[in-house]
Parts: sequence; structure tokens; C-alpha cells
Amino acid sequence: MTSPLFRTKNVEQSILDTEEPEHALKKSLSALDLTVFGVGVIIGTGIFVLTGTVAKNNAGPAVALAFVVAGVVCALAALCYAEFASTVPVAGSAYTFSYASLGELPAWIIGWDLVLEFALGTAVVAVGWSGYIQSLMGNAGWEMPEVLGSRQGADGFGFDILAAVLVLLLTVILVLGMKLSARVTSVVVAIKVTVVLVVIVAGAFFVTADNYDPFVPKAQPVEADQSLDAPLIQLMFGWAPSNFGVMGIFTAASVVFFAFIGFDIVATAAEETRNPQRDMPRGILGSLFICTALYVAVSIVVTGMQHYSELSVDAPLADAFKATGHPWFAGFISFGAAVGLTTVCMILLLGQTRVFFAMSRDGLLPRFFSRVHPRFKTPHRPTILLGVVIAVLAGFTPLEELAALVNIGTLFAFVVVAISVIILRRTRPDLHRSFRTPWVPFLPILSVAASLWLMLNLPAETWVRFAIWMAIGFVVYFAYSRGHSRLARGEETKPGEVFKPSGPDSR
Repeated sequence: MTSPLFRTKNVEQSILDTEEPEHALKKSLSALDLTVFGVGVIIGTGIFVLTGTVAKNNAGPAVALAFVVAGVVCALAALCYAEFASTVPVAGSAYTFSYASLGELPAWIIGWDLVLEFALGTAVVAVGWSGYIQSLMGNAGWEMPEVLGSRQGADGFGFDILAAVLVLLLTVILVLGMKLSARVTSVVVAIKVTVVLVVIVAGAFFVTADNYDPFVPKAQPVEADQSLDAPLIQLMFGWAPSNFGVMGIFTAASVVFFAFIGFDIVATAAEETRNPQRDMPRGILGSLFICTALYVAVSIVVTGMQHYSELSVDAPLADAFKATGHPWFAGFISFGAAVGLTTVCMILLLGQTRVFFAMSRDGLLPRFFSRVHPRFKTPHRPTILLGVVIAVLAGFTPLEELAALVNIGTLFAFVVVAISVIILRRTRPDLHRSFRTPWVPFLPILSVAASLWLMLNLPAETWVRFAIWMAIGFVVYFAYSRGHSRLARGEETKPGEVFKPSGPDSR
């Protein structure tokens, strides 16, 4: 007999649940909307900062190859996401996929993981956006009061008012409707991509061929470290990664990979897509391809403008333009980064609310949060709740050290989705799949191996914090979710009828 902890929610039931009028999201997104969402969330400060930083510290001009390697790792995961999102077009992304294949407890674990990933990601990005805006204000001679411009402040207290206001403003946009969110994102992404293309084209005129010599610098071993700041693989096996050389490219790939985080959020919008079977694969794979091409182009330009050893760490692309005698580009790049982070923040918040909504609709979180707005057809209750919580988090909490949790959470989701593809192929070979991940099970296994490798390269301290968050999740599951699950109560939506919730959670 199958353990209740691993009871699965079949695909047909998941799709039927999306037809309940009070719990149904409006279908309004096209393949273009999904691609714009993907590009909007992937391209952030990474393209302006990470490219030069990794070139200087890890790979030299070969950072372009590191982006290709990281793009391939993401593509492996993206192919698995594309099959699931088109086959199970239900909000929740990896949470929903694992519920259909691995069971309720694994689904809860990945859902709990995604709640942390998206919440911290949104808060961190909002704080970064605030920093860019304050920098632009400073250039114009305007200064924020210290107590409202920094969480530390003069006397150790402060509230980042700009970060909090941004999150609350985006919360309102998400409540008002998915199509409005898509339109706002389209405008902002158009501005952001235009800035990136201008930087690439303008920078190409200042490239010096000698800066590419050597393209793959000589390898440099990294001194071993036994603290919790060291990569987990180093503490486990005594293996320390090297910088530069061929292995330095892979070391760099484990760093620049995090510039790609976000394409998986496209899958959370599957339920709101008009033709998910056709458009989800296009949106996921299309946005990933576009961003990989832009990352590679920017990395080639920045390492050609200035020798990799002379690149700055804080603002390498902006400082590279200064070094060539064009300082005004620094402000232009800051403007592009600030605009870009707006969409990153909004789409992370979007992904967070959809996962929370899906878990609530299944009863693993209070059903109160699974009611959609009668007019806008958006999950307004979790959106408002999470928006306020994240606004406070962004305003008060120092998040720099917690940002790595976003990375491990994403990689963990990649592993779960790849395994789920293999399992669902075996348990439900009869399902119609408009998009099929090629070379199953070999490609998903390769995706798992690549994601685990990058996870092992994360600091051990990140693993400890991740384990603590997961332990809290187990307590919540056994104290509440296990007993309130709709599967546990035998509450299922039948074809042609609407589920009538009962009990305190239905109010």
C-alpha cells in the first residue's frame, strides 16, 4: 500500500481543479508574453556586473564560454520544464509537477523551497533596485535621508523605503490583472533590452584585440579553506576549484549560472496561458536562448574593451566605458539596470504568488488564499499578503548573506523537475505530451548531475541555512498540511461539478 506521504494528484485532477470558478485564473498570455516574462526576469544586474567580475576573478575572456556552459545546463532543465508545463498547464511549476509524479510530501518540500526562493529573490532584487535609484538620484544632486535610504542608517536602524514602495507598487499591478502585468513588463523589457543592445554595439567600437590575449589565461590553484564559507564539495572531498585555465571556465560557469535564474518562473504562468501546449515550450526555451546570446555578447565586449585583469568588481561594464574615455555610459548603464530590476522583482513576486496559490488550492496551505478576485481573476489574497511581507523584508532585513539561498532553491527545483519527467514517463505513458523532452531518461539524468554539481559548489553555510528552512517546512507539513490536504480528505473536483469547500479554511 502506498504511503499517504507519497500519494499523488493525477494530472486530470490537477486540470479539473483549474476549472472551479472561484479558484480559476484568467487565461490571457501568449507565447510572446511568456518570452517577455522570461527575458524580463533573467536579465538583471548580472549582465552589467557579473560578466566583468567573473572575467577578472575566474575565467578571463573565456567567461563567454562559461556563459555557454551555464546556458547548456539551464537548457537541460528548460527542456524538462517545457514538457511538464505543456502537459500539466497548472499554476505552481515544480510544485505541481512533483505532486503529479513524486507525491504529496516531495511536492510540499519543493513548494516550501520555492516560497523561500522567490520571496528572498524578490526582496534582494528590490534592495538592489533601490541602490541604483539612489545612485541616479545622487548624480542629480538629490540625497535620500539616511534613515530611509539604508537599512542600517546612522544609528544602526534604517528602513529602505524605496525597496518597500517598489514591492507594494508591483503588488498592486499584479492584483489588477495578468494582462496589465504583461503590458508593463513588455514596455520595461523593451527599454532594458534596448539599453543592453546599445551597450553591446557602442562597446564593440572600443574593443582592442590585444585584450583577448590570452583568451584562456593560465590556471591558478585556489587556496583550500575549511570554513563554512568554502564550497561543500571542498569540505567533503578536499577538492578546491581552480581559477582560469580550462577548469576555471567551469568554475566561472557555476558562478554565472545564477545570472540565468528565473526562466523557470515562466512555468508558473502555465495556467494563465491561452495555448500552453504550444506556447509554454516557446516561452521557456525562447527566453533562455535570447538571454544566453545577450550574455555572451556582453562578456565578449567588456573583456575586449579592457583587459580582464584591470576590470573593476563593483561596476565592470560601466568602468570599462570610463577607461575608454566615455564616462556618460556609466549613468546610462545604471539607468538600464534600474529599469531592468523592476521587471525582475515583479516576475519573481508573480512566481511566488502562483506557487502559494496552487498549494492553497490543494489544501496544503489555508484554502482562504485560493479564492481569485471576482473581477480581475487574480489570486489577490496571497498576492497582497506576500507583497506586504516581502516589502517589510526588503525594508528592514540585511539580505546579502541570504541571497545564496535563492540559488540553491532554484537548483533543487531543477533536480526535482528532471526526476519527475522520468517518473511520469513511466507511470503515465498514456498522457498526451505536445512537447516531449528528448532522450529520456539520459537528458534528465544529465540535468540532475549538472544541477547537483553546481549545488556542491555553493558554500556549506548556504546548505546549513537551506536545511534549517526545510526542517521548518517539515514541521508545518505534519502540523497542518498533511491533515488539511484535499487528497487526504478525499475532496476532488468531478467533471461538470464545482467543489464546495467546507470548514474554517473556506471562508
